[in-house]
Formats: sequence, C-alpha cells, structure tokens
Amino acid sequence: MSQYVAFTEQDAIRYVQKNTTLFNIDDSLTCYEFGDGNLNMVFRVSNQAGQSIILKQALPYARCVGESWPLTLDRARIEAEALLAHSKVSPGHTAKVIAYNPELALMLLEDLGHMQILRTAQNQGQHFPLLGQHMAHYFANTAFYHSDFYLTAQRKKALVAQFINPELCQITEDLFLTDPFVGHERNNYPAELEPEVSKLQSNTSLRLAVAKLKSKFLSCPQTLLHGDVHSGSIFVDQSQTKLIDPEFAFFGPIGFDLGSFIGNLLINYCAQTGRMSDETARQTMQQHLLETLNITTSGFVQQFTELAAQHCQDISFADATYQQAFLQQVLQDAIGYSGCELIRRTIGLAHTSDIDTISDEKARLAVQQRTLVLGQALILNAQQVTTSAQLAELLHQHLN
Repeated sequence: MSQYVAFTEQDAIRYVQKNTTLFNIDDSLTCYEFGDGNLNMVFRVSNQAGQSIILKQALPYARCVGESWPLTLDRARIEAEALLAHSKVSPGHTAKVIAYNPELALMLLEDLGHMQILRTAQNQGQHFPLLGQHMAHYFANTAFYHSDFYLTAQRKKALVAQFINPELCQITEDLFLTDPFVGHERNNYPAELEPEVSKLQSNTSLRLAVAKLKSKFLSCPQTLLHGDVHSGSIFVDQSQTKLIDPEFAFFGPIGFDLGSFIGNLLINYCAQTGRMSDETARQTMQQHLLETLNITTSGFVQQFTELAAQHCQDISFADATYQQAFLQQVLQDAIGYSGCELIRRTIGLAHTSDIDTISDEKARLAVQQRTLVLGQALILNAQQVTTSAQLAELLHQHLN
C-alpha cells in the first residue's frame, strides 16, 4: 500500500470531486470528519444543495489508542466486500457502497444522515415497529445465502479464505469471549461491582459454557457474518433499517450476529430502568424491545426455513428434520452470545452509552448488576431453549 496516506478534510473533498459524478464541477463543497474515535476516519462531503456522500478511511492503527496498537488496513477490503456481498441478498438493509479504493483503504458510501443511529434513538425511548421484521430478513438472507445450504463446498471454502480476518477476530475473541470471564487489565467496571464480577469469574459452569461458545466462534465457519451487530452499527427510521461497519466480517457461527443484536436490545431494556422516570413510558418501551426481539428471532427462523425449503442446494441438508435441529442450535448459540454481550458491555473494555450515560450512579449500578445476572442466566440456560416462545418465557422469568 505504497500510495496510502491518511486523509484530511481537504483530501476528502479533492478525492470526491475527482472520483464521483454526484456533484457539479462548480459546486462549493464542504467537509467535516465525524469518526467514532475508535478505528477509522469518517468524512461527510456535501454541496450547497444538501447532496452528500460519506468517505470512510481505515487507519493503520486503533485510533482510540494510537500507533501503539497497529491494525491491518486489509479490514477496509473486508468491510467493502462484506457490504457488497450482503447487499446482494439483503439490499434494503445494507449500506450501499458507491466505490472502493484498496490502495487508500477507503470507501465511498451512501449518506444515511437522514436516518438515526439505533442506539441513540432507543436511548431516547423511540419505537421502530418494523425493526424486528427488517433484522429478521437481514439475518436470514445473509446467513442462508452464504451457508452450506446454498453454496457449493468449493465456493464456500473460497469465500472463507477471502474473508479471513484474524486481527479483528482476535479483538472479539479477547474482548467479547475471554477478558470478562477470566479477568484482565482491559476490563473496566466500578469497584462496587467487584463481588459480582468475582463470583461470575469463579463460576465453572459459566466458564465452560463460554469456552464452548468461544470454540464455536473460532472453528465454525457457517456463514459470512457482519461480525459487529450492535445498536451503533444500525441506522433506522420508521420505514427503513440499514446496517453499516462490517469490518469485523468473517465466516463464523450464524448465531453470533443474531445474539449480538439480541444482547443489545436487552442492554437497552435493562438501561431504561435508569433512563426513564415515567413508569408507563418505560414499560411501553421495554415491551416494544421484547416484541422486537421476538419478531426478530421468530422471523429469522421462519424465513431461513422458507429459504432452505425453496433454495437448498445440498441434498444432505434438504431434510426438514435436519433444518429444524440446525436452527434450534443456531438459536441456542444466539442466546449464549447474547449473554456474553450483556456481560462484556458491563465489565469489559467497550461499554455502551445505554448504561454509561445514566446520570444517577446508584441507578446505573443497579442496571449493571441486572445485566450481569441476566447475561449469566442466558448463557447457562441457552441449551434448554429450542423455540422463540421458550426464549420469551426465559426472559419473562428473569426480567420480572
């Protein structure tokens, strides 16, 4: 990547002027950078008429840490190719790539600024009735069309190699599936949680279950995952849902993406206890979150089943009994990973604003204690759940 240079705002303007036809030659363009501060530079370039485009460029290190934490620029390729692959099978729910430059590790993307980031909107108590339906479609289609149900063995193995992503996968392996359960200096939680954390980390049944989830993450290339489906990677409005930022994409267990999303819904559910003072509004919001979760899981199972019935290419996997057993295991994996998400977002390195911006320290601590209890319950009981209805019942037991 000898041509690589990290862009400034003026570089972004010049690049967009030269490499797109969105703007007229005499347009006066403005640009500002609004990256999330973790890994990348993200620029919005716009003209006086309000037309705009996003330029996203990977940095060769973790921006939130600095050059002492180097990162591969190949993650920009992974992200672009994952967006392109997912957009072929779920175009309505995937951010559109306009262009990709591998030498500069950058993409030009459609601007979704007219929509909201899901986490921000949910923190404000907003409802999105179509979210569950949209996410079910995204999960079912991206999972099925990149799986052994649909791809030939040769094609799938080639894609697995194309999306090898060891550096970013290691971040997940460490921060999501290791550090919170064994103790690490990267973990981050208030001293008041130490008794709960110590008990969690000494729970041998929990650590066994998490080890199995980690093993599956490491060694089960079922489909092309987004790899980082949290509420900050989803744009929404009342009619649309679009996913962004799949730089953690790789071939892994289908339940991981689904579980990450479930976990984020439950984080917001728990956080609302400390965010909303109006009890009626809070209960309404929490019920909406549970309904979204149920629509997502049941819709995913239904749509994947329909896709397998119509388009399965492998005679060994065309059997309906096998498909049912397979999807039960996917759901169980998802429940386990959702519990890991709850725990790691509470005591691990990377938290969420759902909880961290609760102003009342006592209320915030109570929410953190609740997410730890719920996360453990999901991990330890995942293998007893075989349907979305049973998941709903498990949640009812631990949320009431």
